[in-house]
Amino acid sequence: MAVTILQNDTSQDPLHKEKHLTSRFIALEEQYGAHNYKPLDIVVERASGVWVYDVEGRRYLDFLAAYSAVNQGHCHPRILAALLEQAQKVTLTSRAFRNDQLPLLYEELHNLTGFEMALPMNSGTEAVESALKIARKWGYTVKGIPEGQAEIIVCANNFHGRTISIISFSTEEQYRMGFGPYLSGFKVIPFGDAAALRAAITPHTAAFLVEPIQGEAGVLIPPDGYLREAAAICNENGVLFIADEIQSGLGRTGKLFACMHEGVTPDVLIIGKALAGGFYPVSAVLSSREVLGVLTPGDHGSTFGGNPLACAVARASLRVLVEENLSDRSAELGAVLLDRLRQIRNQHIREIRGRGLWVAIELDSPARPVCEALMRQGLLCKETHDNVIRLAPPLIITKEELLWACDRVQSVLEQL
Repeated sequence: MAVTILQNDTSQDPLHKEKHLTSRFIALEEQYGAHNYKPLDIVVERASGVWVYDVEGRRYLDFLAAYSAVNQGHCHPRILAALLEQAQKVTLTSRAFRNDQLPLLYEELHNLTGFEMALPMNSGTEAVESALKIARKWGYTVKGIPEGQAEIIVCANNFHGRTISIISFSTEEQYRMGFGPYLSGFKVIPFGDAAALRAAITPHTAAFLVEPIQGEAGVLIPPDGYLREAAAICNENGVLFIADEIQSGLGRTGKLFACMHEGVTPDVLIIGKALAGGFYPVSAVLSSREVLGVLTPGDHGSTFGGNPLACAVARASLRVLVEENLSDRSAELGAVLLDRLRQIRNQHIREIRGRGLWVAIELDSPARPVCEALMRQGLLCKETHDNVIRLAPPLIITKEELLWACDRVQSVLEQL
């Protein structure tokens, strides 16, 4: 995929006259920005496809893809063209008025996924919050749960966002510390344990929320058959099966959605990230008319949700995923990635696991120094849960680029 990158003229910018641009930008960020992230010390200026370039002109292969938000690659020309075209027409109307892009996105989501209805939002966290509200209202108005007593079952080691309601059922202590009091109405069970799900359900259970593969936890894959059995248990008990596919969906695991590996269609599907190809925050909750039909005007909303610019970008992003066969590429190249990485012999590797182009290398030592060393080798990835390196390149990556990255991983691991 050829992409022409237009560089801004920075000759008059005093920051670009300094010899050590990276340290200058980092100092500004540290001085004026909240310290809620600990990024690697690279300052990205531009990107194209699978490659990013820092402010000093160094090139790196992106092996994180913005946590699956740029599955289509950086600055994909077709998505960029859609954004520019729409931006010259109308960008925002709010939902007080209709626009010509939202109904087309609805139709294309239906044709692609089979779900009857969609609720557009912005960030993934907003979509999860929306799904929680919908599940509760469905529980009261359709299932007949007494008002105020709805329960939602979730899994340990989950990551669905960091809002107050979501951290209320997180098992990661740092996400919770200092942010109480927490919301009630959630029940936590072990991930991958269908028997625990069955035992946790009561007449007040409205929904079961699960990531088909837990990404932030370290690309944890449940036992074979777990999703299928969990969906059957939910169906038997009149419980909504909600799949959070914000990271795992839209081609990342070698299928359009990770649930497809077990032939499961959830009652509610949450998508985001790659839905906009890295250009714009777009997310959505997909479900049946029975479920999403519980919402009436005024129940829920978002000024930016479903805006015409977002919809135009999402439509182009979906077309790229389908027409460039990115799910199939992920399956094919993911097998190559796993096979190559598993050839590495190193006493510090506990496990290498993954599905599609979504792989984790679990170490018996901290992963941060490894990620920093890989950055110096021209490869960008990020640690999670201290000792896990998460690998998730854009799905447009070539086999040659993939093997180039694997050589760097092996070289760095050999120095542990």
